[in-house]
Amino acid sequence: MDVLVFGAGSLGSLVGGLLARQHRVTLVGRDPHVGTVATDGLTVGGAVECHADPDGVTAVPSDAAPDLALVTVKAYDTDAAAAALTDCEPSTVLSLQNGLDNEARLADRLDCPVLAGTCTYGAMLEEPGRVTCTGVGEVVLGPREGGESPAADRAGAAFEAAGIETTVAADMPRRTWEKLAVNAGINATTALARIENGAVLDGPASEVAAAAARETARAAREAGVALSDEAAVDAVREVADATADNTSSMYQDVLAERRTEVDAINGAVAERIDAPVNRTLAGLLRAWERARDRR
Repeated sequence: MDVLVFGAGSLGSLVGGLLARQHRVTLVGRDPHVGTVATDGLTVGGAVECHADPDGVTAVPSDAAPDLALVTVKAYDTDAAAAALTDCEPSTVLSLQNGLDNEARLADRLDCPVLAGTCTYGAMLEEPGRVTCTGVGEVVLGPREGGESPAADRAGAAFEAAGIETTVAADMPRRTWEKLAVNAGINATTALARIENGAVLDGPASEVAAAAARETARAAREAGVALSDEAAVDAVREVADATADNTSSMYQDVLAERRTEVDAINGAVAERIDAPVNRTLAGLLRAWERARDRR
């Protein structure tokens, strides 16, 4: 399968590198990383070790016609990803992004099936040409509106052929909201408190994370998706326990003084319902971003 990964950061590079063990892969990202990949290949270390030779480019090639395009950019770059992909006419697009509404925004611009996905593999881009797998997880994908589709089956088979733990799911709306609850509970809490994921398992941080997750579950139910408060909090605790020593993506953004995805996570919850915890977390991170001219 011909695969294009739009957004060769930590996760995009890891998933793209693993797929390149079996498929033709092009990583679209920034130099010097993709330039190093183009000349020296991509080294994956950590929980999974391999060396792959995907193409590395800074823009979607004009002659690209991928069977599958993975979108792994930050949520605030989704519109730019959609614009870039319109010219290459992918057969199927799969979003592995954080936050709500990414798939809908892609589908508005692209004339092909757009799948929703979650990924619990841990990834960290250590240096140009080298990404570390900080934990083996699972890719779950399926139609964004739920149900089954041939496009989802083909994408799932491609991931499985490359040795990636994969589930093709018919309940992606619920899984997307559950993932949002996990991100709402863990990401902003750890970024603001400057703590690793495991610190939300007990103490003051656990109360904040659980409250943010419960608000997210309520927003899901308002949207017609059956997600209980208990299931949302359990998901936060399960992920925090499995990634206890990890630094969340939002905490990594804060450490690097980059813009965060808070608008598409906690902000998205607060836009849909009265959610004081998510509203406060979003407001504090937005203030931090504004003070550093990241907003």
